[in-house]
Amino acid sequence: MSSTQSLLLPYQMRDVSLTNRVVMAPLTRSRARNRDLLPTDLHIDYYAQRASAGLIISEGVWISRDAVGWHDVPGLFTDEQVAHWKQVTDAVHLAGGVIFAQLWHTGSASHPDFFDGRPPLAPSAVNPGLLAPTSTGRKPTVEPRAMSAHDLRQTVADYATAARNAMAAGFDGVQLQAGFNYLISQFLNPRTNLRTDHYGGSIENRARFLFEIIEAVGEFVDLRRVGVKAGPAWSETGEFVSGVEALADSEYVLGRLNDYELSHLLLMGMMVDSTGGPLEDLAGDGMFRHFRKVYQGTVMANVGFDQHRGNAILSDGLADLVAYGQPFIANPDLPARIASHAPLAEPKKDLFYGPDAAGYTDYPLLEG
Repeated sequence: MSSTQSLLLPYQMRDVSLTNRVVMAPLTRSRARNRDLLPTDLHIDYYAQRASAGLIISEGVWISRDAVGWHDVPGLFTDEQVAHWKQVTDAVHLAGGVIFAQLWHTGSASHPDFFDGRPPLAPSAVNPGLLAPTSTGRKPTVEPRAMSAHDLRQTVADYATAARNAMAAGFDGVQLQAGFNYLISQFLNPRTNLRTDHYGGSIENRARFLFEIIEAVGEFVDLRRVGVKAGPAWSETGEFVSGVEALADSEYVLGRLNDYELSHLLLMGMMVDSTGGPLEDLAGDGMFRHFRKVYQGTVMANVGFDQHRGNAILSDGLADLVAYGQPFIANPDLPARIASHAPLAEPKKDLFYGPDAAGYTDYPLLEG
């Protein structure tokens, strides 16, 4: 019976073969507690424990020192970081897994604490009105520095270099973090992008940065191994509150992704109550029903999925893969638990961003 569950069927994602459709979603865990932002032995154990996922998307990793915006997150911009990540990917592959690196730049969602008091880079000098997770607690964001033409060119190059580093580190592919409240999304958002050059104004201009990054990354990595996390699901706080343009903007961006032979689109469901707002119809499975008609490639659904709903959305043809976040934190062998219909352990939320193995690599496997 369990072998017929949609979640447990194999899937061919371009030229990458997945043993099942259960994806480990990218999860920031703040275990890189060292000056050089290196993954450690804890990361090796953590990811190898979860290698039974059809696909692991790593925690977001920094493309450059300018990208940093969350405490104790590893990077992928130095040779030493590449060497340490190679130990992680080797362990995942030895355990039979497939792992992509998520490439991350926080932009204005960062804080001067990460830059010796200097404000972070962003499309425009607009404080996003968020809280930045620093090493001494969450702090209000500030007015960032508007990126110059040189900053833009350098950041696009940094994405490409990080993608090349990911492949050198043994990752099977990369995913671009182009959603939520971070840099690429700040370009897409008309409230945080007030530029008057050809990166601002119309959605075609605001999306230019994303597509330049995709094309730059494609110079070093086969685009069939490059995915994008994007869509209209924002935090609905600060300057990231959806306006009347949100749906049409996302339709344009996700539709243009069809111009590239990408690995996948990670599409998040609504994370807040959208009743009465411009995205009201995207609640529940509405997000996936709507954008399934827009994006023609592999769709990876995320947010709020349990076993039943995961199987259902795959059976209904609204997605090809389902990404699980918190269930994978507390259940390193999640596919086995799905196969046997076993109850899931609950994650220890107070240890999501802890300093050590507690709440990270000490969750037990399913007995028997």
